[in-house]
Amino acid sequence: MDSFMPFKERLDDEHNWPTIYMFKFVVPVAKADEVRQLFIKENLQSKNSKAGNYVAFTLKKLIKSSDEVIVTYLKANKVKGLIAM
Repeated sequence: MDSFMPFKERLDDEHNWPTIYMFKFVVPVAKADEVRQLFIKENLQSKNSKAGNYVAFTLKKLIKSSDEVIVTYLKANKVKGLIAM
C-alpha cells in the first residue's frame, strides 16, 4: 500500500469521506462479463463503444475512505486489459 500513498493523500485532500465516488473502467468487450462479475451487487452501468470493441463501465458507490477507493481499483485491476480512468 505504500506505493499508493501519493494517490491516497490526493484523494483525502480532494474528498470528504464518506462520499459518492465514481469509478470508470474500459475493457475489451470479451472481458466485460469479468467486470460485471466483480461488481455483481453494485450499480454498474455500461456502454459499448461505437465500433463495439470495448465496453465502458461507470460505477458510483458510497465510499467511506480513500483506502476503499484503492481496494476497489485493485479489485478491478484483476481483469486483464482493464483501463481505469
